[in-house]
Amino acid sequence: MAKQNVAEQFVDILVKAGVKRLYGVVGDSLNPVVDAVRRNAAIDWVHVRHEETAAFAAGAEAQITGKLTACAGSCGPGNLHLINGLYDAHRSMAPVLALASHIPSSEIGLGFFQETHPDQLFRECSHYSELISSPKQMPRLLQTAIQNAVGRSGVSVVSLPGDIADQPAPEKAAETALVTSRPSVRPGDAEIDKLVEMIDKAQKVTLFCGSGTAGAHAEVMEFAAKVKSPVGHALRGKEWIQYDNPFDVGMSGLLGYGAAYEATHECDLLILLGTDFPYNAFLPDDVQIAQVDVRPEHLGRRSKLDLAVWGDVKETLRCLTPRVKEKTNRRFLDKMLKKHAAALEGVVKAYTRKVDKHVPIHPEYVASVLDELAADDAVFTVDTGMCNVWAARYISPNGRRRVIGSFSHGSMANALPMAIGAQFTDRKRQVVSMSGDGGFSMLMGDFLTLVQYDLPVKVVLFNNSSLGMVELEMLVAGLPSYGTANKNPDFAAVARACGAYGERVEKPKDLAGALKAAFKHKGPALVDIVTDPNALSIPPKISAEMVTGFALSASKIVLDGGVGRMVQMARSNLRNVPRP
Repeated sequence: MAKQNVAEQFVDILVKAGVKRLYGVVGDSLNPVVDAVRRNAAIDWVHVRHEETAAFAAGAEAQITGKLTACAGSCGPGNLHLINGLYDAHRSMAPVLALASHIPSSEIGLGFFQETHPDQLFRECSHYSELISSPKQMPRLLQTAIQNAVGRSGVSVVSLPGDIADQPAPEKAAETALVTSRPSVRPGDAEIDKLVEMIDKAQKVTLFCGSGTAGAHAEVMEFAAKVKSPVGHALRGKEWIQYDNPFDVGMSGLLGYGAAYEATHECDLLILLGTDFPYNAFLPDDVQIAQVDVRPEHLGRRSKLDLAVWGDVKETLRCLTPRVKEKTNRRFLDKMLKKHAAALEGVVKAYTRKVDKHVPIHPEYVASVLDELAADDAVFTVDTGMCNVWAARYISPNGRRRVIGSFSHGSMANALPMAIGAQFTDRKRQVVSMSGDGGFSMLMGDFLTLVQYDLPVKVVLFNNSSLGMVELEMLVAGLPSYGTANKNPDFAAVARACGAYGERVEKPKDLAGALKAAFKHKGPALVDIVTDPNALSIPPKISAEMVTGFALSASKIVLDGGVGRMVQMARSNLRNVPRP
């Protein structure tokens, strides 16, 4: 029996860690690893057209499954292309193992063809980035990388020269049990005691929730009911906390809506639950703030804290709820619920006037129809820019849907690659890429990946022939738009030329039929929707300083747009408000 080489051992360990796919582009330094994948029935090689797509796809798969995923790039330029997707995965706390293959080990440091130093280049976007310079480092180094990615929820990078990958693996090398899931983290008793005391003393408590509330919906609702607290959320918290929430007051931030801003500023005690919300200009500086987070480095880095609680949200609330005194006064909660409903009522008609005749089509209308027609368990991947606005305002969470985007890293072109990773997890689940024309065209080559693997991703293309969010930034800053226009092809024709289903929509009356046809189609499909580039209206009180760098300094409302079905949710929550 032939002796196992390092590449084969590498792949075997990935399989033992639960990795089912290795996304990447083949190249000479990667050949031993790709060949090892070919001969291992438990793992597949996914051939994408750009390594950036590989990293985005792996990150999306990790976010859907919560399990370790992997991507790979060949030496030099190949693995450099991974970096943007790895930054996104790392900032999204997605457990991803990246293989950066390397030039021949004997040539490192001598200016060899395609030489880079990937073990150094990826350090800022990973928890662990190391070079295998000898077969004797295996399998311990790879195991350590996996433990870091899974245990610390982020990226690990292993750099492996092609010649080392082809060498015999060390004999009788010890393999340890691998960490494949994270533990629950309970706060210390002292922190729980202090938080109970703060809550019992406060008359008006508000909860502001982020992605750290995943899996803790029931606990958040039980706690909010006991302390009569409004519940707001950040964009990444929307899918986890907004549905079935009688305490919902909307979202804060540049894309925010409703009464979340007021609720966080008019309370006595603000409790931040599992959020690393970056826009500190939206957070109050004159109320008590407590923060609960499983990542201690997140505590206090956005605002001054009166109490930092290190623990995951679910376990913290399990400890906390039985101990706090139930509040009987719900005046503050009812006031915020009324403000929230009133705020949404004020913008609900943003796209309804003559919508059946408005050409180009209102993008708000597109998002609203998409929300109604998409499956109850659909996965939406969302491009950065205006698609973020439409997803935040119109896609209704229900506990089964997922909404994934580059919400922390803010990269263009993420939606299509993320859809690839999401669809590979379940070919029967509906996956919708909400793409802008700028983002889609940036990595348009990987539409061919959908065709090659017959992935039934549905690309809903918001085509306004511009970089809409950038134009908005320029407008508010008092600058003329420049360099933002896109001269686009008929993207539906491009899709058909690639071998996929494609349909172009220019009139509102054709929209629903086109989306239904695309959803019914069994393979990949693209609906190219020509949308109004002037869809947004900006309140005149907004100043340039308020939106520079996506940070407001003194405003509650940024974008005066519609809110889709959220107004119905707000109306239903008003039923909980006692009548005088």
